[in-house]
Amino acid sequence: MPAKDLFHDTVRNALQKDGWTITHDPLFLRVGGVDVSIDLGAEKLIAAERDGEKIAVEVKSFTGPSAISEFHIALGQFLNYRHALKKKEPERILYLATPLEIYETFFTLQFVREIIEQYQLKLIVYDTSSEVIIQWLK
Repeated sequence: MPAKDLFHDTVRNALQKDGWTITHDPLFLRVGGVDVSIDLGAEKLIAAERDGEKIAVEVKSFTGPSAISEFHIALGQFLNYRHALKKKEPERILYLATPLEIYETFFTLQFVREIIEQYQLKLIVYDTSSEVIIQWLK
């Protein structure tokens, strides 16, 4: 079983505060002979509809010495996980969860913004101390 990210429980709590039900912790998929483990699976019932919105969330803390190196890894995981979800659970939307501090200092850099746009990354920005979601970037 893969190790949990430093802020795994923080993001889990933030999602629950935002009205999400955690359905998987982690979300395991087997695709083309490869096992994939995405940090969280969640769903939210939408009023007046029978079906709810389903998401998968890959949690990242970016606490290492190089934000760009961690971003390279996160981007690779995101692209692979999105492909796996398309094959196995196409109704589920994938998000990359990042701390507010990193979003404000690193994710606002032009190069990073261009990569986010080019690869259509969806982000959840969370506050590590209050355990709340600050922003959804779709």
